Amino acid sequence: MAANTVLKVDGIDVYYKDFQALWGVSLEAPEGEIISVIGANGAGKSTLLNTIAGLMTPQVGTVEFLGESINNLSAHQAVARQIALVPEGRRIFPRLTVYENLVMGSYAPRARSHKDDNLRKVHNLFPRLEERSSQMANTLSGGEQQMLAIGRAMMSEPKLLLCDEISLGLAPVVIKDIYQRLRKINEEGITIVLVEQDIRQSLKVANRAYVMLEGRVVLEGKPAEMTEEQVKEAYFGI
Repeated sequence: MAANTVLKVDGIDVYYKDFQALWGVSLEAPEGEIISVIGANGAGKSTLLNTIAGLMTPQVGTVEFLGESINNLSAHQAVARQIALVPEGRRIFPRLTVYENLVMGSYAPRARSHKDDNLRKVHNLFPRLEERSSQMANTLSGGEQQMLAIGRAMMSEPKLLLCDEISLGLAPVVIKDIYQRLRKINEEGITIVLVEQDIRQSLKVANRAYVMLEGRVVLEGKPAEMTEEQVKEAYFGI
């Protein structure tokens, strides 16, 4: 694996009990790049992210982070290694304040010692979260809740940020704003793996893209080199 490769997924099979969700999936994420993983519902995208984040374990193949296998890491160990997941559906703590939600992201020892600095960085990235610091999280708009979910992940000082369907249910203007913030995060050297159904938006920011269909990677390459027809054929399996 190249020295500048942050993440390498090599031929993983993943199961939910007897159901096989991923079949020989491989991808690489070089340092400082945005990797887009696209596909329809049920393609295996979330399963892939959950496996990288330590929520699932591959039965076959390996997942490496900074050159070391993380196949057997738990989710909290992955966070301590500086891998952060922004889950589908945001999964904020609705009955905690915005501030309390952000602090929950800094429980790993490394991040805990830098909590105040990281909070300032999150507030600079999402000023609205500072304005709503004492507000209950369940009173935020959908876009603000998505900002909070990303901000909470950033409180753990990630080197690898995994984003699962962050545009789901949001208005186009809000999606555009959130993607601008993702670019800023990436400009700070943080590698991002972005799972999306929104093909156009995710390909626009990505350095490299992977299209998944029924648990397999069926197309990969640089977005500029992938035709719209190729992507559609891979996405829909036609």
